[in-house]
Amino acid sequence: MNTFFVTTSKGLDELLLDEVARLCPSADAKLRAGVIQVQGSLSDAYTLCLWSRLANRVVWVLAEGPAKDADSLYATADSIDWPMQMTVNHTLSVHFVGSSREINNTQFGAVRVKDAIVDQFTELEGKRPSVARQQPDIPVYARLRKDTVTIGIDLAGASLHQRAYRQDTGAAPLKEHLACAMLMRSGWVDAHNAALVDPMCGSGTIAIEAAYIARNIAPGIKRDYWGFSQWLGHQQATWETLVSDALSQQKASAGIPIQACDNSKKMIAMARKNADVAGVYQDIAFSVQDARNVTPTSQQPGYIVSNPPYGERLGELTDLIPLFSEWGKHLKGNWSGWKLTLLTSNRDLMRVMKLRASKAYAMNNGKLACQLLNFALESENLAQFGADADDHPFANRVRKNLKRLKGWLKKQQTNCYRIYDADLPEYNVAVDRYDDYLVVQEYAPPKNIPEEKARRRLQEALLHLPAVTGVSAKNIALKVRAQQKGSQQYEKLDKAQQTREVFENGARFLVNLTDYLDTGLFLDHRITRQLVRERAKDKDVLNLFCYTGSVSVFAAQGGARSVTSVDMSNTYLDWAKQNFRLNKLNGAYAFIQADCTQWLDGHNGTYDLMFIDPPSFSNSKRMQSTWDVQRDHVALLQAAYSRLREKGQIVFSNNKRGFKLDHKALSEAGFAIEDISRKTIPEDFSRNTAIHQCWILTR
Repeated sequence: MNTFFVTTSKGLDELLLDEVARLCPSADAKLRAGVIQVQGSLSDAYTLCLWSRLANRVVWVLAEGPAKDADSLYATADSIDWPMQMTVNHTLSVHFVGSSREINNTQFGAVRVKDAIVDQFTELEGKRPSVARQQPDIPVYARLRKDTVTIGIDLAGASLHQRAYRQDTGAAPLKEHLACAMLMRSGWVDAHNAALVDPMCGSGTIAIEAAYIARNIAPGIKRDYWGFSQWLGHQQATWETLVSDALSQQKASAGIPIQACDNSKKMIAMARKNADVAGVYQDIAFSVQDARNVTPTSQQPGYIVSNPPYGERLGELTDLIPLFSEWGKHLKGNWSGWKLTLLTSNRDLMRVMKLRASKAYAMNNGKLACQLLNFALESENLAQFGADADDHPFANRVRKNLKRLKGWLKKQQTNCYRIYDADLPEYNVAVDRYDDYLVVQEYAPPKNIPEEKARRRLQEALLHLPAVTGVSAKNIALKVRAQQKGSQQYEKLDKAQQTREVFENGARFLVNLTDYLDTGLFLDHRITRQLVRERAKDKDVLNLFCYTGSVSVFAAQGGARSVTSVDMSNTYLDWAKQNFRLNKLNGAYAFIQADCTQWLDGHNGTYDLMFIDPPSFSNSKRMQSTWDVQRDHVALLQAAYSRLREKGQIVFSNNKRGFKLDHKALSEAGFAIEDISRKTIPEDFSRNTAIHQCWILTR
C-alpha cells in the first residue's frame, strides 16, 4: 500500500471522503488537514482519476519532510530519487500550494523544488530537464503545511473538474465537480429515475453532469492528457483495463427526463454544443425559456437544481430582485411536490422568493463563499403572498410621500424630483425619479449596522419600488453613496454611456443615470437655478465649478449678455456644451477647462453675477494643491471679489456637512451677506434641509 492524497473545493471534503470509500473499498481513506489521505494502490489512484466526480487532484506521494526554510525545502525535494520518476528528456512543472513564515511565496517555493530536481539531473547526467507550463510530461505537486512539505506526482496533470467536453461557457461558469456536488446534496443522485430540471442552465454543466451520472459515464473518460502518462511509475496495462471496464459500464441512454432551460439563446447554443461533445445531447431537452415560465414536463415531481445569478455586482440587483420574487411565486404555483436546490453567495437575495430552506450547505464556488440551499415545495412553502407592498413600512412611506408631493408636483415644470430620502433609518437610501426611471442611492450604512442586514433592507426597497411607483424594475439604477473625498464624486461607476433627456422649468438637460455617482443634474438646486435665471438678464455671468452647465443654461435663457463656464473636467464641459445645443442656445458663451482657483487668480475679466458651487474636497492630479471648501473658501471668494463689478453678486453654495461661512473675513473683504439656504431647499428635499447651504454675497 502506498500513500496518495485527493483534493477538492472547500465544503466538499465529506462528500469526497464518501466517494473515495465507495470507489476504492479496499483502500484506507481519512480526512486530514483539508485533503483526503489514502493508503491504497496505484489502481485505486487511477480509479479516482477516472471516476471521481468531486476531486480536483490525485497526488501520488513521493516524499514528506521538513520545509522550515528554503534550504530544508530543497533538501526534502532532493531526497527523492528523481531519475526513478522521470528522464532528463521529460519536461516538468511544479505546482506549489501553501505558505509559512519563511516560505510565503508559492512561486519561490515552486522554484526551490524545481531547483532540487534539475540540480540532481545536472549532477548525475550533466544535463537538466526543461520546464513546460502547459501539459508537462511530469507535473510535480508540492503542498506546504506547518513547515512540512508533501511532494508527489499530480496524476491528473490538471484539475479533474475539466472533463474535456466544455467548448464554451458564460461569464461565470460553474465547475463540473461543483455541479456534481449540487446534484448529490440535492438528493437527486439517490432518487432513482427522478426527473431533473435546471431552469437557469447557462452553458449546461448541471444537466450534462446529471446525464453522465444517469448513464454511468466516467467523468474522466474524454480527457486525453494525464499527468501520469510519461511518469516512469505509470502502469499502462492497469490503466487500459480501467478505461475498458468504464466504457463497458456506460448505459445507452439516461432513461429519465433531464430538462435544461435558459432565457439566452446564446447560452442554450453553448449548452447544446457542450452536451454534443460530451456525448449526451440526446439525453437532455434544451429550450430557450425564462425560468418564470418553465413548467414541468414530468408527471411525477422531481428535482430542480440550478446555479442562478448571485447579484455580486450591485447594479445587477435591480433586475434580479423582481426576477427572484416572481420566480418564487411561479414555483409555488406550478411546481408543487418538487425539490429545489440552489447555489448562491447572496442568501438575502434568496429570501425574496419567500421560501424556507430545509437544509443549507457551505461550499466555495471558486474563491466565492456560497451556500447550497435545499427547499421542499410542499405545505408552507406553497403559500402565496399577495400585495406584499401593502403592509411594508418602506413601501408605505414612499406611497405616503408620493401622495404628499402630488399637489406640489402639479405646479412644477419638471419630471425630475426626489421621492424618498432615508425617511426610515433602517432603509438608508435616497430615491430620485427622472421621467420614467428611478435612481436609488444607497448611503453607506453606519458601522453598527451589520452589512448583511443593510443589504437585506436595500433589497427590500428595490423589491417594492416598482409596485409603489409604477416604474419598471428594468428602469431602476442603483448606486452606493459613501462619504466622498477629492474628485471621487466624478469617478465613473459604469460604461453604459446612455443619456436621457429630462426637462425643468422650460429647459432640457441630458442626464446619465448609470455611469457616474451624480447624474448631471443636482435636483436640490432647482430653486437656485431659477434664482440665477431671474438675475441674469443683460449681465455677464461666470459659473465656476460649472459641472454639466445646468446653471449656465438658465443664465443664458434668462437673457445674460455672456456666460462663462469653467470646470476642470473636459467630460463635464462637453456635457455642458451638449446641454446648450439641446436648448438651441447661441451667443457669447465660453467653456473653459481649468483649475477654477488657479484660473480665477490669473484672470482679468469682470462679471456682474457669479455662481460658485465648489466640491467639499478635491485632490485631483490636475490641481497644483488640494482643495478644502472650509479651509479655502475665503481665499476663493476674495479672488472672486476682485473680478466682481460694483453691486455685483455671487451665489455661493456648497454641500459640506457642518460648513461654517467665515462672515467676519468676508464682511471685511467688502461683501454684504444674505443667507438664502432655507429659501433654496425645494419641497421634495424638505426632510433634509442640510442638503446644501447657499448665500448671496453682494459687493
